[in-house]
Amino acid sequence: MVGFGYKLRRAATWLVVLLAINGVVYSVSPPPPLKLGESTHPNAVIYALNLLLPIVDLGQQSAFNPRGATQCLSYGLIAAGWLLATTVVAGAARVLCR
Repeated sequence: MVGFGYKLRRAATWLVVLLAINGVVYSVSPPPPLKLGESTHPNAVIYALNLLLPIVDLGQQSAFNPRGATQCLSYGLIAAGWLLATTVVAGAARVLCR
């Protein structure tokens, strides 16, 4: 499905597709703020990107608290982000070592 570090484009494509799908989902159903009155309306694409990239902190994940189906989607996106990001890094390292 992702090529185990040999198909860099395949894993990167999955990252982009997940980002696009979840950006639409979070724009239709934005997560509520963690503390009322302290945060503004979330940017759906940046919020999805913050969940998808495991080490990068864009400040959106800690400001909002998804509920219901979007909470399950957020957990799945975090897990997929760890898998796909490590695959992209492994593929990039393999390409750079050549």
